[in-house]
Amino acid sequence: MAKETLLMQYQSECLSALKSVVNIHKPFEKTFMDTMKLFMAIPDRINFLQLGRYGCFSEQTYRNLFENETFDWFAFNASIISKHLTGKRKAIAIDPSYIPKSGHKTPWIGYFWSGCAGDYKRGLEIMGIGVIDIDNHECMTLGSIQTPDCKTLDNMGKNLVDWYSSYLISRKDKLQGISRTVVADAFFSKETFITPMCEGDFHVISRFRNDVVLYYPTLEKKTRKRGHPKWFDGRIDFANLDLTRCKEYEVNKGKLYGLRVYAKALKRYVSLAVWYPMDGRTDKWQLYFSTDDSMVGCEVLDYYRTRFQLEFCFRDGKQHVGITNCQSTDFRKLDFHVNASLAAVNLTKAACKRLGIAYSISSCKSFIHNAYMLERFICVFGINPDMQVIDKLFKELILFTARAA
Repeated sequence: MAKETLLMQYQSECLSALKSVVNIHKPFEKTFMDTMKLFMAIPDRINFLQLGRYGCFSEQTYRNLFENETFDWFAFNASIISKHLTGKRKAIAIDPSYIPKSGHKTPWIGYFWSGCAGDYKRGLEIMGIGVIDIDNHECMTLGSIQTPDCKTLDNMGKNLVDWYSSYLISRKDKLQGISRTVVADAFFSKETFITPMCEGDFHVISRFRNDVVLYYPTLEKKTRKRGHPKWFDGRIDFANLDLTRCKEYEVNKGKLYGLRVYAKALKRYVSLAVWYPMDGRTDKWQLYFSTDDSMVGCEVLDYYRTRFQLEFCFRDGKQHVGITNCQSTDFRKLDFHVNASLAAVNLTKAACKRLGIAYSISSCKSFIHNAYMLERFICVFGINPDMQVIDKLFKELILFTARAA
């Protein structure tokens, strides 16, 4: 299908997903559709002033739209995901992401960890929740939530890890309809996160520190003698792993072993994947685990590696769809802006899949911007256009500034 139809396909995917959200009235639908189109059509900063310049409505209309706090982003994005993530193995991926922001009036502003800077920086943090397709190595976001600052957490009587787990458990009905497996980075490999999640009927896949205390389960049979039966056969030394207790899996690089172990910090048995990145060397290793102790080691590694696709969604949103551009100090507007940015990335991926073209957020933004501007020029001329001439110009001009995927 021709690339000039990308804008139309993008709008079609947006309208189809919007129909899955209940209690949407016609004025909201029109403004929402225009807003989602503008998130891909505006080439520079995306804020209310720019929306008013490029869009069909006034700046105040867009401000009013962003105050809507009842819109169900999970249902909107889940509709897109159900059609376009077709793999059998899916999981929920979570990842906090730093958003630069200044000002004393901004809600929940504080100091949060920035992976790019490798330090704590003043700004905001969002926790992104996505669905990863392990079979096709893809990810689409379900939504995001702003992380409270330290003062707010103290007033709640919670720490950051408690808040993360309680929020996920509060959305368990919608999340578990997709998958019961949650994949998170090493920050979440804490008992205070793992235990509530498992009690909430989730399984967690994450990564241990290299110096974690793990034990081999005992191979001795119960003797029926007095006293507590033996549970462990000793602490695991990963520089001298007991290969008789492990199963080896083929990987592209290095060596991968899987085994069932007891994690002292988590107070439970887990399925462990031990990966030695360099062949013939056992002085460096990486440890991945799943609280589902029946999961095989190669699957644990596959799930964890696919988690990084969620970070690419953040990258595309920050570089091209204006996640960091919102200047509002209203909590509702900040939330709507971030979720709309991530949803625009989802819609672009869906449109590319439907048209059978390679996904490149930079090229897609160029296509949609060019098509949108050409449509505006033709509309404001106020004359009957020659469709043959217009068709030729469209094909020539829409590919300006496009880049290879």
